[in-house]
Amino acid sequence: MALASSFASASDPSPLQDTCVAIDEPKNAVFVNGKFCKNPNLTVAEDFFSKGLNIPGNTSNLVGSSVTTVNVDVIPGLNTLGISLVRIDYAPYGQNPPHTHPRATEILTVLEGTLLVGFVTSNPQNRLFSKVLNKGDVFVFPIGLIHFQFNIGHMNAVAIAGLSSQNPGVITIANAVFGSNPPINPDFLAKAFQLDKKVGEFLQARF
Repeated sequence: MALASSFASASDPSPLQDTCVAIDEPKNAVFVNGKFCKNPNLTVAEDFFSKGLNIPGNTSNLVGSSVTTVNVDVIPGLNTLGISLVRIDYAPYGQNPPHTHPRATEILTVLEGTLLVGFVTSNPQNRLFSKVLNKGDVFVFPIGLIHFQFNIGHMNAVAIAGLSSQNPGVITIANAVFGSNPPINPDFLAKAFQLDKKVGEFLQARF
């Protein structure tokens, strides 16, 4: 029973009614499904709306990219619907570093530019599936697998991606490993990555 329950709860819960708009104040809620649900009689069109995705993100950072997220925290009407969206902007040679979404498969479409993308399968094969994408091309990153995008063009690039969760989560590998709080023991990192301890400490300082 416990094992079956763990499998059943491994993804977003199925909707229990036509709409379940997320609400932070439980005193006005009537259902619970992912988040507290707004009384359907009080639901309005704005609960399913967001704007501004046409505005480029700020890519003036160390990785040269910006992710604008449209999830249940932005559109409360996404609650229980198992879907969200991101816009990704890339400066020339900018990247969305290796990361994973623990709760979602991602399907990405290039709107402008040229991207090198890929994902790596789980142990022990660790196979890399990679492709160069141009405007209009689409690529899928399976749930939970480490993946990346890199702008190999001389111009800015833009992509839109759909994710199969209202709250897919993101774990950027380098940030998680070398920037954890509190830090992971550098002796452990040195052995795990076959690095000199000083290199591990340097990387931790960077993050």
